[in-house]
Amino acid sequence: MAKEKFPVTPAIRVLRQEKVDFTPHLYIYEERGGTAVSARELGVDEHCVIKTLVMEDENKQPLIILMHGDMEVSTKQLARTIGAKTLSPCTPEAANRHSGYQVGGTSPFGTRRKMPVYMEETILGLPAIYINGGGRGFLVEIDPKELMRVLEPVPVKAGQ
Repeated sequence: MAKEKFPVTPAIRVLRQEKVDFTPHLYIYEERGGTAVSARELGVDEHCVIKTLVMEDENKQPLIILMHGDMEVSTKQLARTIGAKTLSPCTPEAANRHSGYQVGGTSPFGTRRKMPVYMEETILGLPAIYINGGGRGFLVEIDPKELMRVLEPVPVKAGQ
């Protein structure tokens, strides 16, 4: 059986450089389908699909928050935790500019601009996660401990 080809994105280059063991997963991307579609297409629990959200504080300083696919980020709680007055999602254009990725294909690995990364602390309790590999319809399966090693995110309680 031929090995499925997958894109070599900046995220994949970082994973290879950091010697992260990953399994690529391609699926048919659906506009505005989010993690529910990727979980359905891959046949996995949506809680294990991690979304990468680019937000900004009151000074327009960007940051990344990693959250379970089936949960929402409490921006008030996260802002309090990190000492910001307010947090809000970036516009798609701003998110693309900060990350270098198209919204729907944003990976926390290999971003154009270095940004602080925060992660819902319960992600570390999962045996494996599915996170964007840098393209729409492209997730990589990795051990969540690799997030800590490579990205050094700040674990927070930000979900609701």
